[in-house]
Amino acid sequence: MYLEWKRLQRTGLRRLQEARIPLYERTELHRGYASHVVPGLFQTPAYAAALLSSISRFHRTPDDTEEAVEARMARARVLYEGTHRFALLVEESVLRYQIGDTAAMAGQLGHLLSIMSLPAVSLGIIPFAARERSMWTLETFDIFDDQRVHVELLTAQVTLTAPGEVGMYVRAWADLRHLAVYGADARSLVSKALEALG
Repeated sequence: MYLEWKRLQRTGLRRLQEARIPLYERTELHRGYASHVVPGLFQTPAYAAALLSSISRFHRTPDDTEEAVEARMARARVLYEGTHRFALLVEESVLRYQIGDTAAMAGQLGHLLSIMSLPAVSLGIIPFAARERSMWTLETFDIFDDQRVHVELLTAQVTLTAPGEVGMYVRAWADLRHLAVYGADARSLVSKALEALG
């Protein structure tokens, strides 16, 4: 299903954030990939406010950034509750693209370092220096229990449920996973990005 953001966001961003909470609560294994911004589940309030405000401005939707941030933070509670597992991949560029001011970005990178220690979370970072990439940089996508994929485009969210299409994203995620670094190597990339903020 292809849904334009202007339809999903016509009353602002809060309702869209709230509408997604049940999906996140019932998902046991959430895999995702982000090439542009920190995944929503891992965002701090300041980073989310800067990002959602710019989205609202660009899409010319009613500005309910404060309420949308609260809803996004409520959704992130799944990181700490239940038996959910989260395996997310980000390109190193995500650590370098500055969303918000320097303080917001520094807080976001520090938060990533703490999120990485959660037992339910696996965060892989695909370094700039990844050699012989078997998978090119893709659009942001999230896989929910091998049943559903959300793909984020500039103009719309695409929801895929056909097994063949879901399987293609699962396969792409697996290829991207092999390019990523984890643990101490991933923490080092975050720390270097934090240091670069000066």
